[in-house]
Amino acid sequence: MDATRPACARVVVVGSINVDLTVRSAHIPRPGETVPGSGPVIMPGGKGANQAVAAARLGAHVSLIGAVGTDAYADVALRGLRDAGVQLDHVAQVDGPCGMAFITVDDQGENCIVVVPGANGHVDAARINEVADVIASAQLVVLQCELPLAAIERTIELARGRILLNLAPAVPLSTNCLLSADPLIVNEHEARQALALLGALPSNSEEDDLTVAEALLAQGLKSLIVTRGAEGALVADAEGMTSIPSASVTVVDSTGAGDAFVGGVSAALARGASLRDAVRYGVQVGAYACTRPGAQPSYPSAGDALPENAG
Repeated sequence: MDATRPACARVVVVGSINVDLTVRSAHIPRPGETVPGSGPVIMPGGKGANQAVAAARLGAHVSLIGAVGTDAYADVALRGLRDAGVQLDHVAQVDGPCGMAFITVDDQGENCIVVVPGANGHVDAARINEVADVIASAQLVVLQCELPLAAIERTIELARGRILLNLAPAVPLSTNCLLSADPLIVNEHEARQALALLGALPSNSEEDDLTVAEALLAQGLKSLIVTRGAEGALVADAEGMTSIPSASVTVVDSTGAGDAFVGGVSAALARGASLRDAVRYGVQVGAYACTRPGAQPSYPSAGDALPENAG
């Protein structure tokens, strides 16, 4: 344990730890198509680990709850976390392979990803019960959805602080779990899936983001963030709706940019920022990550100059 970090971390991330295997090609292959590419590049990843690294590099005191395997990739999976100073006391090592993400990035910086859970599948409700005191003592609990559903639900039951839930990928969480989020963070597609989970389908698939956000709030959400890629993000809560513009950057690789955004929002909330200021900061952090290759290696440190929000 790093002696400079407090025994009870202000931010506890409960999430996946993967190894990213990335190849590049001129375009992402269509079904049945074979294309030439370059690589592979092997780097640490996983939505939970990415968000923990992003928040820690920005100055938050972060502890991660998760698992890695016993294969040769375990050291790679933990490298970025160690370098960022994330507390790893509650990362278990279990028999079998680490989680893996197989990523293809095209010349425009877009990507497609296949995720294999590996050790992440061992983070179940029983494992969460073993670290109940860590979760209950956290100021902010950050969750994504690459762990077993029971682990996510149990974490939400145990949390006493603020819960930031990134519904990515969208999984069938209960209404109580979704309504515990403050904020719920979704992209445009996940927002519509969240609405369906709450039993309030949009009237048609062409509903705009504002209409979907209003419908989600009407179901009882405390606060909502809809990420919109190059258009920035939409914030919705009892104060109303606010559109936060993105920064204009040249995209090199968008892999992990969404996790950088969540890490930025988490770090800002942990130091007492308002939700809107946290989202403005998160948008800048996410844009910064797009200008560099990879996920964790692309994330800024607290002293780095971030791109300015447009508008």
